[in-house]
Amino acid sequence: MLHKSMRGKDVDMGKLMRANELTPAIGNAKVNARGDKLGPNGQIIQTRDEVVSSYYESAPKTKPAKANFIPTQPAVVTEIKSADTAPEVVKPTKKEE
Repeated sequence: MLHKSMRGKDVDMGKLMRANELTPAIGNAKVNARGDKLGPNGQIIQTRDEVVSSYYESAPKTKPAKANFIPTQPAVVTEIKSADTAPEVVKPTKKEE
């Protein structure tokens, strides 16, 4: 993944990410750049893959939501006589058998 810097130099972002993946992240998250959980002195307690798999094992299974709408019939515009008047609106009627 080569990118151009503001000064026109090529920067290999993939190489830069791989070189710094074990560096602790800045802030209070207690993870490194790869996503591993860190303990005291920056030791890896749980790898990223273990964190993700434990989340998906404990996450509740969700069900898709039902659609709770009733489709309505749209109003039909029959004719617009001029730009100054409002269009005449006719509501559709049910078919009689």
